[in-house]
Amino acid sequence: IGPDTRMVVVGAPGYFATRRPPQKPQDLTSHDCINMRLPTRGGLCAWEFEKGKRELNVRVGGQLIFNSIPLMLHAVVAGFGLAFLPEDMVQPHVAAGRLRVVLEDWCPPFPGYHLYYPGRRQASAAFALLVDALRYRVNVT
Repeated sequence: IGPDTRMVVVGAPGYFATRRPPQKPQDLTSHDCINMRLPTRGGLCAWEFEKGKRELNVRVGGQLIFNSIPLMLHAVVAGFGLAFLPEDMVQPHVAAGRLRVVLEDWCPPFPGYHLYYPGRRQASAAFALLVDALRYRVNVT
């Protein structure tokens, strides 16, 4: 129901005025990173990277931990560190020069959201409307 998407590492120009941008995921350990804690798992999310056939999960450190992507976005725009966020959410800030993407070659796209459900024969009218609404919303944006 959704297009392919990707996560990207971003930082504000002010942050990079005093810090060298990371060249590889392992460099993130020497940066202030803004972490995400999912309420369902409790732990901090690892930042997942891939280049070619090499996959790498990096546990990053930093003073800020949020459970909300909009709060993470606000903090990274304010220059508090680097964040690992959905590309579509940061794109307006990148275009306006408020954020800079780093490690792009380590952040390939991954399949968008899918809706799995048992056979189409059993779908209720309400469920069919829901699926149509979700598809329509994706096509509009």
